[in-house]
Amino acid sequence: MASSERDAPSRPSQPVNPYQAAGVDTAAGDLAVELMKSAVRRTHGPEVLGGVGGFAGLFDATAFKAYDKPLLATSTDGVGTKVAIAQAIDKHDTIGQDLVGMVVDDIVVVGAKPLFMTDYIACGKVFPERIADIVRGIADGCAATGTALVGGETAEHPGLLGVNDYDVAGAATGVVEASGVLGADRVREGDVVLALASSGLHSNGYSLVRHIVANSGIQYGDNAPDFGTTWGEALLEPTRLYTLPLLRLITETAETAGGTTVPAVHSLSHVTGGGIAANLARVLPQGTWVEIDRSTWSPSPVFRVLADLGGLELEATEGTWNLGVGFLAVVAPEKAEAAASALSREGIATWQVGVVHSGDRPAPDRDGGADHWEQGAKGVDGGAVRLVGSYADHAAR
Repeated sequence: MASSERDAPSRPSQPVNPYQAAGVDTAAGDLAVELMKSAVRRTHGPEVLGGVGGFAGLFDATAFKAYDKPLLATSTDGVGTKVAIAQAIDKHDTIGQDLVGMVVDDIVVVGAKPLFMTDYIACGKVFPERIADIVRGIADGCAATGTALVGGETAEHPGLLGVNDYDVAGAATGVVEASGVLGADRVREGDVVLALASSGLHSNGYSLVRHIVANSGIQYGDNAPDFGTTWGEALLEPTRLYTLPLLRLITETAETAGGTTVPAVHSLSHVTGGGIAANLARVLPQGTWVEIDRSTWSPSPVFRVLADLGGLELEATEGTWNLGVGFLAVVAPEKAEAAASALSREGIATWQVGVVHSGDRPAPDRDGGADHWEQGAKGVDGGAVRLVGSYADHAAR
C-alpha cells in the first residue's frame, strides 16, 4: 500500500451530526416525548387546545366570563436536592408529584383553582425512559389536582451537568374571583389555626437530610428497619397534594350574606422552606400572634430518626422541616370543627394547633431560644408565631 494511501484519513460512511457529537441527542429527546404523550394527554380537558408538542400551550379562558373580576394566580418552584436521592437509587416516578405539590399547592393558598402547568427538566444526558418517568409523575400529580399539563421542555446540558444528573422546575397558573381571595386581611382575633398532616418530609430540607445520612455512613440502598423500606425509598415518599380537598373545603364552608359569598377559611399557609412558624406568620395580619402547641401532635418517625442520627433536638429543625404539618388553615372559630372533620374524611388528618390573638404577646421563654417569635417572613411583615410546649411522646423517642 502506498504511503499516501496508508496515511489518508478514513471517511465516515454516514454524515456525523455535529450536535450529537457535542453531546446532545435530539433523537432521544423525541423518543422521550413519545413515551410521555399519553400521560400528558390524560390531564387535558376541552379547555386545552393543540395537543402535545407545540411551541406554546393553549388554554381556553372562556370560563372567565362567569367571573365578576377574575384574578390570575401564578407560582413557580422546583424540588431541590431531593432529586439527588432519586438519582442515587434510580427511582424517578415520584419526583413529578413532588414538583406538582411544590408549585400547584402554592396556588390554592390564595383560594385559586389551578388551571394549567408547564415543566422544565434540565439533564446531562437524555435517557428517554427516565424523562418519561418524571413527566408521568408530573402528569399524575396534575390529574390529582385538576391541573392541565399544557407544555414542558427537556434540555440536555452536557458538560454542565453530569450524565446522570438532572433538575426539575415548573410553573402553574390558576384563577380566583377577586372577592374570594384568601389572605391576612380576612383573619380575625379568635380564628382557629388547623394543622393538616404532611406525608413526610415533602420536598424541603433535603440538604440537611443528605448531610445527616452522609455523616452517618448510610447508603440510600441500605435497609432502614424503622421504615420497612430502604433509606432511599423512605426519603422519596412523595409530597401530599392538598389542592382539591382545600378547594372543596373553601366552597363547602362558605356562607352567602347579602348576595356576597363569605369564606369561613380566612387564610392558608403551605408549610415549605422556613418551617411552620415562618410560613404561618406570612398569612397573618400585623399585630396578631399565634402560639402553636407542639403537644397536639407527634412528628412522624422519619423526623425523629433523622434528628437522632444528626444529634439534633426536633426543635432545632423547626426552621427546616415541616415536622408533620404540611399545611395550615386559619378558619372562623364556628366552622373549625366542621372543617377539621371534612379534611379528615378526605384522608388528611387535621387538628387544632392554635388560636389567633391580637395585642401584647407573651415574652419568649428563652431569649433567642426555641420559643422565640417569628415576625413575618419572605419580605412579608405579617403576624408573629412561635411554637410552645413539647411534642407528644417527645420524651419517649
